[in-house]
Amino acid sequence: MHCNRLDAKAVPVRAGNTADSAMLFHLHDMWIGAMVPKRWAKRAVTRNAIKRQIYSVSADFSQLYPQAAFVVRLRSSFARTEFVSAVSDQLKQAVRAEVQALMQAGARAA
Repeated sequence: MHCNRLDAKAVPVRAGNTADSAMLFHLHDMWIGAMVPKRWAKRAVTRNAIKRQIYSVSADFSQLYPQAAFVVRLRSSFARTEFVSAVSDQLKQAVRAEVQALMQAGARAA
């Protein structure tokens, strides 16, 4: 999981751009993003199911986290030999358990 403060400044696109003082995030809230590369989850259905679990679990933990932007990134694959179906209850439970452990660890650190 990666984090960025909400008061971070936007990076100017060009040298003469006046947007260098603009805020990157205009609303103060917990922002969550999910990045699931094709490298680790080949099927789009699987990637979308993983993202839905990330968003669902993060909503449960939103009160424990500071107002910041977070990105959860999948860093290893879910073996197709273990999870034969593109979307199964077993896959959803495994992803949910892993994301809950990640969010609990992050809440303790925050």
